[in-house]
Amino acid sequence: MDKITRIGVDLAKNIIQVHGVDSMERVVVRKAISRQKFLEWFANLEPCLVAMEACSAAHYWGRKLRELGHEVRLIAPQFAAPYRKGGKHVKNDRLDAEAICEAAGRPHMRFVAVKTADQQNTLVVHRMRSGFVEERTALINRLRSELMEFGVFLPQGIEAFRAHFVEALEDGDTELNGVARTALLQGWEHLRALDRQITWCDAQVATQVKHDSNTQRVMAIIGVGALTASAAVATVGDARLFKNGRQFAAWLGTVPKQKSSGGKTRLGRITKQGNTYLRTLLFQGARSAVTSAHRRTDRLSRWIVQLQARVGWYRALVAVANKHARILWAILAKGERFDPSYVSTPQHRASHGTTAV
Repeated sequence: MDKITRIGVDLAKNIIQVHGVDSMERVVVRKAISRQKFLEWFANLEPCLVAMEACSAAHYWGRKLRELGHEVRLIAPQFAAPYRKGGKHVKNDRLDAEAICEAAGRPHMRFVAVKTADQQNTLVVHRMRSGFVEERTALINRLRSELMEFGVFLPQGIEAFRAHFVEALEDGDTELNGVARTALLQGWEHLRALDRQITWCDAQVATQVKHDSNTQRVMAIIGVGALTASAAVATVGDARLFKNGRQFAAWLGTVPKQKSSGGKTRLGRITKQGNTYLRTLLFQGARSAVTSAHRRTDRLSRWIVQLQARVGWYRALVAVANKHARILWAILAKGERFDPSYVSTPQHRASHGTTAV
């Protein structure tokens, strides 16, 4: 067998397809391997470039293959799909592995950083918390709608719901019978259990933030708290993979869509691509920064106030989220510190090492 220089891997739960080429781009190997024998097969190969789609279990396999001496690159699925023979009309594991192998050989292809086990452990807490929050919101809406069927209308907001639910349930003037009241009371107990789970997740995130210097520096950004800082550091990993702050903001989906042609620039709404969870947290932080900007006198806050007066609340919110993303990149990629009164001059940058706003 000729020496394999690059392998494309299409991951699956049980049967994994590989497609390998040599230095002359000739196909050397094309086969399916069971999950149990996957690492054993790669252990018998000389170190080479292994490319996989950034999907479920990809980071785990990436870490294991790196331990065997291979160079691992993860590709976003949308970047590998155009190289699949047959396009979107023909799809199977063999063609996917070939497309991944071909995409990994392109000189300007962008790759996803392989996450460490610590990063993924942190993200487990965030994902569980996010799931608990979604479940709690759905439960509150369900309980509220059931009470509405009996003419009981509770005020909007989760805190108002907590304050009036038990009182409404105990009201003897409603048409609720004993079984219905018991069922709703069980829903209330489930709500309290979800609150405890969310509180536990928040405590774990707060503990992790205290022992991480990167998250501490990220939390200095106005409107960014422990939850956003922890999620950003765990999700981004090595921010140096992004060339600049704008590229990072584009990855998060906070830049406008472009439909430009013929020398005419046409910009639309933001793309909303990338990590939805992290982008949502950044927008929540931006909302806090915009709301409280008039109470501060630093340079960034004055810019926010002027921007809001000029373009309105929602556009200012998007602009602040985009700026937070760029500042976040500078902090993680360059090790800089946030300064809301930063003035972009070469002397200031060299002496203070702070981020531009």
